[in-house]
Formats: sequence, structure tokens, C-alpha cells
Amino acid sequence: MVAARLTMLSRELWRLRAQVTAAALVVACGIAVLVAMNGAWRSLASSKDRYYEMQRFADVFANVKRAPVSLERPIRAIPGVREVLMRIVHDVTADVPGAREPATLRLISLPAAGKVGINGLWVSRGRLPDSSRDDEVVLSVAFADANGLDVGGHVTAILNGHARRLTITGLGMSPEYVYEVGQGMVFPDNRRFGVMWMGHAEMESAFDMEGGFNDLAILLDAEARPQEVVTRLDRILLRYGCLGAYERTLQQSNRFLSDELDEIRVIANYVPALFLAVAGFLLYTLLSRLVTLQRAEVGLLKAFGYSTGTVALQYVYFGLATVLVGVLLGVPGGLYLEKLLVGLYRQYFHFPALNAEVSPGIVVGAVMASVCAASVGSASAALRAARLSPVEAMRPELPLGFRASFLDRAGLLAVLPIPLRLILRNLARRPGKALMSITAIALAVGLTIVGRFGLDGVNTILNLQFGRVQHEDVTLIFNEPRPLRVIHDLAQMPGVLRVEPFRIVPVWLRHANRSKRTEITGLEATGELHEIAGYTSGRHPVASDGLVLSARLAAELGVSVGERVEVEVLEGHRNSLVMRVADVVDDLLGAVAYMDYKVSSRLLGEAPAISGAYLRVDADKAQLLYQRLKGLPVVSSVIIRSAVIASIRRTLDRTFVVSSLVLAAFATVIVAGVVYNNFRIALSERGNELASLRVLGFSQQEVAGILLGEQLLLTVLSLPVGIALGYGLCALLVPMFDREAFRIPLHLSRQTLAQALLPAIGAAAVAGLLIQQRLRRLDLIAVLKTRE
Repeated sequence: MVAARLTMLSRELWRLRAQVTAAALVVACGIAVLVAMNGAWRSLASSKDRYYEMQRFADVFANVKRAPVSLERPIRAIPGVREVLMRIVHDVTADVPGAREPATLRLISLPAAGKVGINGLWVSRGRLPDSSRDDEVVLSVAFADANGLDVGGHVTAILNGHARRLTITGLGMSPEYVYEVGQGMVFPDNRRFGVMWMGHAEMESAFDMEGGFNDLAILLDAEARPQEVVTRLDRILLRYGCLGAYERTLQQSNRFLSDELDEIRVIANYVPALFLAVAGFLLYTLLSRLVTLQRAEVGLLKAFGYSTGTVALQYVYFGLATVLVGVLLGVPGGLYLEKLLVGLYRQYFHFPALNAEVSPGIVVGAVMASVCAASVGSASAALRAARLSPVEAMRPELPLGFRASFLDRAGLLAVLPIPLRLILRNLARRPGKALMSITAIALAVGLTIVGRFGLDGVNTILNLQFGRVQHEDVTLIFNEPRPLRVIHDLAQMPGVLRVEPFRIVPVWLRHANRSKRTEITGLEATGELHEIAGYTSGRHPVASDGLVLSARLAAELGVSVGERVEVEVLEGHRNSLVMRVADVVDDLLGAVAYMDYKVSSRLLGEAPAISGAYLRVDADKAQLLYQRLKGLPVVSSVIIRSAVIASIRRTLDRTFVVSSLVLAAFATVIVAGVVYNNFRIALSERGNELASLRVLGFSQQEVAGILLGEQLLLTVLSLPVGIALGYGLCALLVPMFDREAFRIPLHLSRQTLAQALLPAIGAAAVAGLLIQQRLRRLDLIAVLKTRE
């Protein structure tokens, strides 16, 4: 009996090999995405946990202007504090060999030799600086690789106004900079921003910080309450210019990495579920129609004594065999895709070791998920077979009775050609099957749109930020606020056409029981180089009598236009006052507030001062300006617009484009599988009708036109449904990309819509050609041998 069952199953699988292959490919796509995304998430998460633990990543951080090291004792006395690391951290400009533009390096002091520190430096090549030398440093691996530097090389940095030629003794990385970005950056630019470590004593001397520190990292006990530690720490550091302590969850690198892990985990469960749902749907369609075609066989089996369960299981086994083929293709494909994704993440998440980890649990889970999806689709068809009695099954299925449709009653069909009339009447008689076909193709089109959604969103951010907000060529950030007269000196520099100052003020904003630590950016009210612009609302003027809040910040504080917020300044005299919310802008980067920079001086109770300047530069003289900026001691960071755009484009090419192409390729497979299956099943179901039409005098072209026209019409009808479905799926993803650093809007480009439609149209065209070839070989006598 088992042998007979296997023989029947293998025969049916071979006879329907084209349809089975299409369904198996859909299953394989779902398994591949499930294995790849979950594997990549696990690889990143486990690497993060191991790295943080191994290098003793801090739990609480704080920055101050300058504080004495004598504070170590009261800080250690805070309940829950296990260890304290007091450091010196400064951003400096650097001249890197071979680089046209100045680079920014974050210089961090190392603990004394032999002391196991918090945020431990992991040296991949070379050695730590010699304590007897004051010109040796360890450079971050990412910056060194991007600039072609290695152990023994040199960089020239401006340390406290003096140019110093520093020797690279080692290349390393730290858990603080898994995602290595500098001030004002969202995407990493490893060519122009890096991290550098130097001995603590050498940095004390270089920056006149003997006996002091400006950066603090704290490791807590397991049972400690981080928020209580932060509150007590703020009280201790208040008089030393503390900008507010914060927990690990708000640390820039960790926040980016955690957000990325959350996104991967959602996608790892969300997208494969759609693929497997389509696979189950496809199997249900295939097997339910197979039951219809095999009514006579089902009746004979039951008449010869086969039980209802045995007959039903045969169709379940058919679905499981299809899944097995998908598993054999999908698991290796998923493991390969996981390696590809981990390789992409390795380019901008820096770990000592980040490798694709093969988890048997993930593979087993993917197989079980696909088996469940297939079982649901197969079981539905099996139930149809089980309900057929031998007498009923051995009778041909009764033809559908004619019922005039709306088109018939309206007289619209009478004016149409007969082939088109037959197509529309057949669809009207079988609305359920037509709806299933449209739904399957629409799901595949929607998945293609989802695949490109992230790329469209980031391009929208770039178009807004660099098309309507940032018009400057160069942004300078000073190492500390400078008098307003500095802009006149900048205007005299080579190639500078226009200068606009800005002021950045760190603040706490409070409203009711909500609070947020952020920055107020003071802009020139009549400025042209840097504007305030919203995604949908256009340009917003700088308010002279209040604050302009980003929509994200306004939502976090629960305020709207006209309401008032309490502003606590975190520098200078640390003034507190109440200000009106003058406007809210739906920008896409950050959660910040804006005001007139002249008002910011009054807010601080100081003479007009600026934190930096925006420059418009003559392109022909840009190189002369960059050379001057490399040696300018008051500048801690130089951001060049064209370099930032190029860096972001490279990041997109490495990540979003590859992932979008993979998802688009998988969705194309689904479209091709669904469309081809629809064509083949329609040919099997209607072979008798089509042969009868040939006998009645219809030409081969007319018969082909009826079948192909019906399926092409279903494909065309599915396209707008697929676009709407894809839009809805993307809308569900938007909250997942709502980060503080950036927010991806719901925007789909024409290119995305075109690339979503083309696979469906192309698959339909190819399937139509294949079916037309089969129609030419149609054996009229064999097809018409049907029992009456």
C-alpha cells in the first residue's frame, strides 16, 4: 500500500512538475528570507552581547566641560556604581595623507598601563602607545582601512592649537563605536571621521587638563537602577558644566545598533510570513483544482475500499513533497544570503568578530513554518476530496448553470467580439477563482514594493535634507563657542562666498510630566544656506519669539503650536525660562528645536557667540580652503556636503540596494510562479472547452486568445490591487523606521512602482508564450474523450 501511494504521488508530482516547481520556488523564497534575516539578527545580537561583555561596555555616560578627578570618590559612593572611568575626549581636525579634505578625529585618553578599563580598547593589529612617548596613538580600524593607513603610518592633528605628527602604533576598535559616526552625522563616513586613542598623561599635557576630565563612563552592578544613578550623577556634576548624564540605551552607537536589530527582527518575521502565506495560498489553489480534475480517480479509490483519510492524506503528502523541494532549495539559499547580509553589516558595524552563525533552531523553525503553511493549503484541498462520496465523485462535475450577469442584462456583451464575450462570461461565472488569482499576483506585486520601500525612504530624506534644508558647501564646528566677529575672519578665507553663523545650545525641554534632553539650534533669521523645511509643509521661517520644534520632539513632549515649554539651559549660567512653541515642522532628521541665533544669546545671558558656521564655497578654490582648515586650531570638525552625500550613497549601495534587489528577485519568482500556475491550471481545467471550440470552428489563434486573454486580464486587474496592497504593507513598516535620528516617510517612487509591475507583466508574457506552445500541441481527440 505504501509503495502504491508513493507511485501515485511520484506520478502526480512528475505530471505537474512545472506547477510543483513554481510552488516550491515560492516556498524556497520564504524559507531563504526567514533563515537569512533571523540568522543575521542572531549573528549581530550575539556578537553585540559578547563584545559588550568582553570589553566591559559602560552602563552610564556623562560629558562635562571640565571637572576634577577628586570627584571619583563621591561618584563611586553612588549606590549601584561598580567602576568609574574618567577620561579626556576631544574632537580635532586632522590632515590625512592622500586626503583632499580635512578629517575629524575623536581623540580619547587611555587608562594607565596595566589597568583594566571600561569600554576596553580591542587592538586588532600592532600595540598600545608607549607611555614614554607622547606622539603615539591607536587608530580605529574603520578609519585606517578607509584611508589606506596601517601600523607605522602617520597623521597630523591639531591638538590645542598645535599641529602634531602622530605615529600609528596599532589599529583597534571599541564597543562605544560599533557604529562609528561623529557629531551631526547619521550615516558613517569612515574616510572623514574616525576615533583615535592616546595615553591619558599625554592628553592631559596636550589639552591642559592636568588633574581633570571631561568625559565619564560608569559600570553598574547588576541590581543597580540606572535612572537613579543618572539623577545623582547630574547633581554631583551640575557645577562643572555637565550636559546631562545618560544611560547606555541613549548612547549613540548602541542606539543605532539596537534600532537596526529591532528592524531586522521585525522584517525577519514579517516578510517571510507573507512569502509563506503566498506559498500556502498557491498550494491551496493548485490542489483544490487538482481535486476537481481527479474526481474520477478519487471515486475509484473510495469504491475499491480506500478510506476517506487515506485519500485525503494523499493530497497532504503532495503539498508536503512540494515543501520538501522548497526546503532543499531554500535552506542553502538562506544560509548563503545570511552570509551576504552579515558581510554587508560588517562594513558599518565594527566588531572584533562578526560571522554568520548557523543556528539549527532557526533552520528547524523555518522548515516547520513552511510545513504549517503548506499543511493549511493542502488540508483545505484534502477536505474537498474527503467529502466526495464514490457515486458523486465518479460522475463528471455538473457544469455551471448559465446566469445572466450584469454585463448581459445591460446589453454590453452583445457589442463585444465573441472571444472577449466568452472571457468576461467565464470570469463572471467563477468570481471566486478569479479573486484568488488576482489576490495571489497582487501579493507578489506588493512584496516587490516592500523590497524597495527603504531605498525610496532614504532617497526622500536625502532630497529633503540636501535639496531644501542644507544649501551650504561646508559646515564648520568650533571646539567651543566663539565671538560673533569670527565670521568676518571666515569670510576672508580663500574661496568663501558667504558665511552664516549658527549656535547650538544643549537644553532640557519640559512640558507637564514629560522631558527631553536635546539641542536648540540658533539660525540666522534671513539665512539662505541652512533652512527649516518639512517633508510636506515646505519652508518654515525661523521664529524670533519662540521655538520651532521638529514633529518628533513635539510628539515626545506632547505639545502643539501656541503652548509653552520650560527650557533649562545646560551651559553658561544654566538659565531656566519658559518659551512658546511658535511652529512645528515635520522634518525627517533628529528631534531638535530651532530659534533665532541672536535670541539664543539672550537665552544664555551672554554676548553674541556662535558654535560654528555654514559656508558657501567657490568650487575652484575649495582645495585652498580645505588646506587652510586642516591647520585651523579653533575648528574641531569640518563637514563637507558633497562628501557626506557621496558617503551616504555608498552606504545605500552596500545595504539598501542589495537587500532591495534580493527581495525584488524573490518577489519576481513569486509573480512568475503564480502567473504560470494560473495559466497551467486554467489550461488543465478548460482543455475540454477549448478543444470543443476548435471542433466548432474556432481558429487556433482565437482559442489561444480566449485562454491567454482571460489570464492577462486577471494579471492586469491584479496590478492596481498589488500597488494598493504594497502601499498598505509599507504603511505598516513606517512606525518601525521612526527613529530619533531619522524617520523614513511613506513615499513610493515611480521607479519602484514600475519595477513592481514589470515582473508581473513579464511573467505573464513568458507564461503566455509557453502556454501557446502547449495549445499548438493540444490533442483534440484525447481531450474530448470524456465520460458522459
